[in-house]
Amino acid sequence: MYAPNLNKIITAEKRRQNDTLSLIASENIPSPETLALLSSVFETKYAEGYPGKRYYPGNLESDKLELLAQKYARQAFALDQEWIVNVQPHSGSPANLAVYLALAKPGEKIMGLELASGGHLTHGHPASHTGKIFNSISYGLDSKGCLDYQTLESLALKHRPKIIISGTTSYPRAIDFAIIGKIARRVGSYHVADISHIAGLVAARLHPSPFPHADVVTTTTHKTLAGPRGAIIFTRDSLASAIQKSVFPGLQGGPHLNTIAALTQALYETTLPTFDAYSKQVLKNAASLGGALQKEGFELVTGGTDNHLLLINLKPRGIMGQVAEKILEKNNIIANRNSIPGDQSPLNPNGVRLGTPSATRRGMREKEMFLIASSIAQCLLKKKNVAAKVRNLCQKFPAWPSPKKS
Repeated sequence: MYAPNLNKIITAEKRRQNDTLSLIASENIPSPETLALLSSVFETKYAEGYPGKRYYPGNLESDKLELLAQKYARQAFALDQEWIVNVQPHSGSPANLAVYLALAKPGEKIMGLELASGGHLTHGHPASHTGKIFNSISYGLDSKGCLDYQTLESLALKHRPKIIISGTTSYPRAIDFAIIGKIARRVGSYHVADISHIAGLVAARLHPSPFPHADVVTTTTHKTLAGPRGAIIFTRDSLASAIQKSVFPGLQGGPHLNTIAALTQALYETTLPTFDAYSKQVLKNAASLGGALQKEGFELVTGGTDNHLLLINLKPRGIMGQVAEKILEKNNIIANRNSIPGDQSPLNPNGVRLGTPSATRRGMREKEMFLIASSIAQCLLKKKNVAAKVRNLCQKFPAWPSPKKS
């Protein structure tokens, strides 16, 4: 017997997801196989430690599972045994913190992209413990809204940080990891690449890879990888021992083996032709959505996108991001307010971030992107209610289709 009202809440959430369009760039829909594995029998097993070195007995199959996950992680990104893979972090934020604590001492300098320019909280923002434990230096964008590699190099030469962090959370252009890696080597810094948003695109060979140019690569697993909520740390062999210890016992106890089982499935799926086709469509949809939005009169940060996400600059339209977010939600479009270059407060920004992974997973293509752009323009610019129109579109592409009758 389920707890009172629990099944009612879950049913309502399923209905909400089917009836609304998620354009949140960090959300995706896992395969049925991946989702099912989250409730596998591994949920009951405790497995502190690493394969072959557990602190509890009964972990023979747990060891096999974790080693299999590591195998598919290397295979997904075409890596050799030089890279040590840790699939235990519970999420991206503690994964990043574990890496920093392994490579730098409290008070030492780390350098990452500033939040308003598309960086993540865990890249040294003062609100994050990463910005409190370490002396954080931020780099930004150029006048066109693109990564300013020249200023990044100047700051690195001036401050000589222990760690230079590449990677973003709301940046619509490709990242040149080769340049950042070269700068890091020049100043004697570790290069940590956080590819949480673009990991699936890297795996599909649709975005430049950080692996030839980084010392450590971190990623969450539920965005473009379409896996469960978790994280992976890829470490060059020489740094592996310190980082493994920083994850366990440094920051967390036993791994969530049920999540690792689901992650193994998702990583395996990245090796299939269907994943490459899906990832290519994600990019096509993002480009189509961006072009259609521009035709509707919206201004895009950097003028477009190279990846799965877009940033609308609403300042010329006199609409605050938080207001736009609420209007969109009332019209069954889920997108988040987001800082854009020049914004002072992430709580009251001038931008909205859109992403295409989830809509693409539902089967939507370029045609639907034009319909979506028109709906966004109608509700934000013309103050029309398009909730029914968007709901009808979503019901043609359900996030959670009903099981087929045999």
